[in-house]
Amino acid sequence: MIDYLDFEKPVAALARSATELRATGTPEAEAEAARLDERARKMIADLYAKLTPWQRTQVARHPHRPRFSAYVADLTSDFEPLAGDRAFADDPAIIGGFATIAGRRCVLIGHEKGSDTQTRLAHNFGMGRPEGYRKAIRLMELAGKFGLPVVTLVDTAGAFPGIDAEARGQAEAIARATEACLALPVPMVAAIVGEGGSGGAIALAAANRVLMFENAIYSVISPEGCASILWRSDGSTTNQAALAAEAMKITASDLLRLGVIDRVVPEPAGGAHRDPLQACTSLRAAIGEELAALDGLDAASLRTDRQRKFLAMGAL
Repeated sequence: MIDYLDFEKPVAALARSATELRATGTPEAEAEAARLDERARKMIADLYAKLTPWQRTQVARHPHRPRFSAYVADLTSDFEPLAGDRAFADDPAIIGGFATIAGRRCVLIGHEKGSDTQTRLAHNFGMGRPEGYRKAIRLMELAGKFGLPVVTLVDTAGAFPGIDAEARGQAEAIARATEACLALPVPMVAAIVGEGGSGGAIALAAANRVLMFENAIYSVISPEGCASILWRSDGSTTNQAALAAEAMKITASDLLRLGVIDRVVPEPAGGAHRDPLQACTSLRAAIGEELAALDGLDAASLRTDRQRKFLAMGAL
């Protein structure tokens, strides 16, 4: 079953009609259902060719969009997770370990949002606490020690803003994780696969190459948060959130043009949630190509490459 988004209601109506026709079991009904399926595919292609920033935000947040665990299952067959920050606890919102991607041994780190109510609660909706970012730092240091590239999959609305996280130094942990990315002596490739929200995202994305799925979003604040600041709204007014999404330039095409990301990874027609395996195949190929392009660069060159990349952002 597909959960249709608001702007996909015409497609949902066609899908329902096709299902009802097939229930009759006649050859004529099957032929008509096939025609409706084809109309639905064309409609999806037309809709997704001209999505607004707010519609892309909805796609990026789709409840069935692949999560870190799904990408791990399809990206690699030998993921070996490592737990804990060696200081306080293990954070289930940020997962990492050793893996082989596109034939290369690497350290893989990412946000895990969860795929249903139970796992979303268990993983705190992908909102990392300080111990999660300190775990990421520990894994990056291991990558540097063993000469392994780092690959990160970013999918978070932002770092957890709770009192306990603040008490344990959330801001400092995010800053240190960002610093660890920039100081890595090995290649680093980050991919924004869903939401890339605020410091919680950049802490795992200060990489040599930043990839982004075409229907992902990446911003310093959510559209609703921006709307609440600009218009003193509670963020629930869709029109204001849509205006904020447009103004913030949060889509992959806008961020590529602005130089914030380096590459847009195509998604299956209708979004990654409609064909997770195809989305993962595209992501694996892109990661492999970017890691290959960074081969041969020494530690100093890799650090200089990151420094030049991030200092150039916003320069006139």
